Amino acid sequence: MRIPCLGAGLVLAAGAATAGNLPELTVITYDSFASDWGPGPAVEAAFEETCKCDLKFLAAGDGAALLARVKLEGERSEADIVLGIDTNLTAEAEATGLFAPHGGTVVDLDVPVAWEDETFLPYDWGYFAFVHDTGLQGVPQSFEELADSNVSIVIQDPRSSTPGLGLLLWVKAAYGDRAAEIWSALADNVVTVTPGWSEAYGMFLEGEADMVLSYTTSPAYHLIAEGDASKAAAPFAEGHYMQVEVAGKLASTDQPELADRFLAFMLADAFQAIIPTTNWMYPAAIPDDGLPDGFETLIQPAKPLLFSAAEARSARGPALDEWLNALSR
Repeated sequence: MRIPCLGAGLVLAAGAATAGNLPELTVITYDSFASDWGPGPAVEAAFEETCKCDLKFLAAGDGAALLARVKLEGERSEADIVLGIDTNLTAEAEATGLFAPHGGTVVDLDVPVAWEDETFLPYDWGYFAFVHDTGLQGVPQSFEELADSNVSIVIQDPRSSTPGLGLLLWVKAAYGDRAAEIWSALADNVVTVTPGWSEAYGMFLEGEADMVLSYTTSPAYHLIAEGDASKAAAPFAEGHYMQVEVAGKLASTDQPELADRFLAFMLADAFQAIIPTTNWMYPAAIPDDGLPDGFETLIQPAKPLLFSAAEARSARGPALDEWLNALSR
């Protein structure tokens, strides 16, 4: 069993709540995590079985919008934990001074990067990809092939969405100084830009675009939940950019020990087993039972791409300018 070693400070404080007077822990997260079909309800039920507390999820748009809200509210935030930003935003989040260290040492994670962050802990990860119907003819196998094709795509806004930001950094990591050129060539393929992932994926399912920016794991949803093998992720020759989603404790929390307990629970089997078939991502610590049947059918990028947190923060502004310039012409 792969469990993080998070130290002795994770035991709920003495003075435990009695019935009718339970301590409340509020986790602010993105809409799809807190939705009825996302991980939120199952996570809430599982944690409340162990914590003698009332766990509440507060939905706040997509991942990048989530950080913007926390920055706006500052120490007035009603949240105790922020769950749903990624390593492309952790340097910016850390710089706000709003987060407290998790206070432990993490071992035996199944995230394909070394984890040394003392503030944020990962709960899942995946690779960005363009998802399409298997009946699509001439599926592009690179950004350049996509730009040269008539294939239509729907993407997410990098100012509000972590997948949208991930796409910008994917192009930047793959093409460097040529990123602006690639975006200029891709502009004609973009049907629209949505605030978040849910809107974009819904448009794709309604047939409003040939491909949608999503994840290599997205076809697993259709295969496992719907028995539908008609969706696939296109393997790109440049490689695929990785997303590692994280949670962190706000320094302003009035439930610091309960928040620490949640972070420890987040990396235990009871939480991690929920992730693959609700958030449709790879768990940060693979449960004892392994991954669900169907995950073995997913493409495995030969070339993973990822900026460090500091590199992502530095690249974000220039990459956003390149994207805005290309799509505004």
